[in-house]
Amino acid sequence: MRINDDITLQDWELSEQFMRASGPGGQNVNKVASAVELRFEAARSPSLPDPVKTRLKRLAGRRWTKDGAIVIQCDETRSQARNRDIARDRLIALIRQALTRPKRRIATRPTKGSIRRRLNAKKVRADIKTLRGKVTDD
Repeated sequence: MRINDDITLQDWELSEQFMRASGPGGQNVNKVASAVELRFEAARSPSLPDPVKTRLKRLAGRRWTKDGAIVIQCDETRSQARNRDIARDRLIALIRQALTRPKRRIATRPTKGSIRRRLNAKKVRADIKTLRGKVTDD
């Protein structure tokens, strides 16, 4: 399976399992195994560099198993072939998202004007709250 110009996944890294899907389908839902579970052995994959694997693990979340595989399930349509294509598209999108290196955040200081405005807003808010206090007979 081709991800981009540099990365291609081998057949042994992917495994598919088909099962019966819940949801609409009438009588057909009890007979046909249309749902697909796509399993990608990400941790053992020689196709992906280590930084990409780290980002992929964070992006996958609950779909990342303890043994380092990504499990994607799809039972959106009544067609087994269409569910298979959707699951593969989701995996490709997830890997492509992990390929982009996040931008480093450059720490900046707040401007004097923004500090002044923030403190002024806090003072105004405090004045409003003090006016809500008990009224005394002066």
